Amino acid sequence: MRRKLALFSAAAAVATAVGLVVAVSPASAHGAMMAPGARSYLCWQDGLSPQGNIVPINPACKAAVDAGGTNALYNWFGSLRSDGAGRTRGFIPDGKLCSANNPTFAGFDIARADYPVTHLTAGANFNWRYSNWAHHPGTFSMYVTKDSWSPTRPLSWADIEEQPFLRVTNPPQRGAVGTNDGHYYWSGNLPTGKSGRHIIYSVWSRSDSTETFYNCSDVVFDGGNGEVTGVGRDGDPTTPPSSTTPPTTTTPPPTGGACTAEHKVTNSWGGGYQGEVVVRAGASTVNGWTVSWTLASGQTISQVWNGSLTTSGSTVQVKNASYNGTIAAGGSTSFGFTAGGTSGAATLTCTSP
Repeated sequence: MRRKLALFSAAAAVATAVGLVVAVSPASAHGAMMAPGARSYLCWQDGLSPQGNIVPINPACKAAVDAGGTNALYNWFGSLRSDGAGRTRGFIPDGKLCSANNPTFAGFDIARADYPVTHLTAGANFNWRYSNWAHHPGTFSMYVTKDSWSPTRPLSWADIEEQPFLRVTNPPQRGAVGTNDGHYYWSGNLPTGKSGRHIIYSVWSRSDSTETFYNCSDVVFDGGNGEVTGVGRDGDPTTPPSSTTPPTTTTPPPTGGACTAEHKVTNSWGGGYQGEVVVRAGASTVNGWTVSWTLASGQTISQVWNGSLTTSGSTVQVKNASYNGTIAAGGSTSFGFTAGGTSGAATLTCTSP
């Protein structure tokens, strides 16, 4: 009996000690970048259906779910390492940065050029939002990829600028904690000198524990103001971009209701490139436009935003989206695309009904 009592007392002591450890352990936080949206957040938005289940439409989001399952979308705010302690380089392995080497989010490490994307302007002031699903103090650090980065290869630390371009500690929050809409918010400038497709890599390091969150946000620096493309049942941006006034030029606009289209390469990498096409109206308002061109040998179009793509062999046609078909006389709008192959000069034709 004495031995049994001794064993019981020892077990009780261990249980009490364990209880004390659990009691002082900090609660698990949850959060993810909402603007510009992280891959998990925008793919969650992309997959929301009227029935309440999550069925991704975007091809990259589909591939991520095929690789890791839908739990990464239902738990879109959970890409974390409990032992992170704010560590970055050398802690998360190359090729695993977007998942934080967390198997649940491994699908977001897949290198693709067709994830949902946020359109931004380099150097502009931006209103950032980060989910406060569970509120805790800490520091948010934002990094951006180097100009040599390519969306066609897994993200590595060598692809990311060494220093964050923005860092914020304990920002204010709005909305209820533990909801899809609650978030931290702050205002801060985007990196300067950037154009084309990039990733903004955010790290939220809690100051009350070692828990650290890691997120990849796909962005394109093309003069946008936070518009998102590649999300939703129709793929339209969540905030339609407005037409812009064309820059001063010595070339007279086309006559009548005709339109013209000009193409430029905004970014390139091994095996692919990104382009922008500016569509301009002539002396009269344009109501609907279609831009056509012929792809060179080896070129393929992988994604288009701010327009609707159709292809037939090597012939490409991009028609206006629902929100940018009308261009005032002398005004302009634009669409962008990513392509495989080598960039080169293209002869574009613009027609209007």
